[in-house]
Amino acid sequence: MAEITARVKLIEGMQMLGESGSGHALVMDAAPSVGGRDMGVRPMELLLIGMGGCASIDVVTILRKGRHAVTDCVATLKGVRAETDPKVFLEIFLHFVVTGKGLPANAVERAIRLSEETYCSASAMLGKTAKIQTSFEIVEG
Repeated sequence: MAEITARVKLIEGMQMLGESGSGHALVMDAAPSVGGRDMGVRPMELLLIGMGGCASIDVVTILRKGRHAVTDCVATLKGVRAETDPKVFLEIFLHFVVTGKGLPANAVERAIRLSEETYCSASAMLGKTAKIQTSFEIVEG
């Protein structure tokens, strides 16, 4: 089994420093309404960012393995959360804008489907509580 480690340490107020086992760090903070100072990304936003990163890496990798010339990939996510605790994601909308030279729509659609159904661990986990909907557009360039 693969193991991933992380550490989260209180900085001040509700600000937390998240450190990954791979040696990277980021600051998280809570909303002012719950004692935070809005000095960092919210933990639930970080989950969406993680899912977008995981899926984007998959899509770009799959397309490039298929010898498609991808020059950019932007994933935009919107999550709808439950109104009561735990406020899990109920719906996640994931839209890709993939830029490249002569990218066939069927190849982009296949890459997104493979990410969602097979490769993206973050989507698989979040998909346990949320209905995930994907869309895409292709930009020539």
